[in-house]
Amino acid sequence: MEERVLISLLLDFYGPLLTDKQRMSLQLHHEDDMSLGEIAEELGVSRQAVHDNLQRARHILNDYESKLHLVAQYEQREGLLSQLKETLPKEVLAESKVQQVLAQMEGYYGI
Repeated sequence: MEERVLISLLLDFYGPLLTDKQRMSLQLHHEDDMSLGEIAEELGVSRQAVHDNLQRARHILNDYESKLHLVAQYEQREGLLSQLKETLPKEVLAESKVQQVLAQMEGYYGI
């Protein structure tokens, strides 16, 4: 998986567990594609502080994922739901009750 996508997913699941500066640094760097210098200017800190914050935040997010596996479980559910959609005949998928259940599953699992 591309690092940007992984970091975005990790932020979605574990972002609230980071400090505000760590979370903001990751969002600005990975989602807004800002350079370290631009982030440093935005946050009023040094470029080195931004670099350190990014490294620490990535480490923390990866540590949470290695213990809790929320992103891995999410991806597994997403894959299974896609496989289910591909496996079911089109006539079954067209039924409103099946569409309703699939929509509920997608909403429940955030897919």
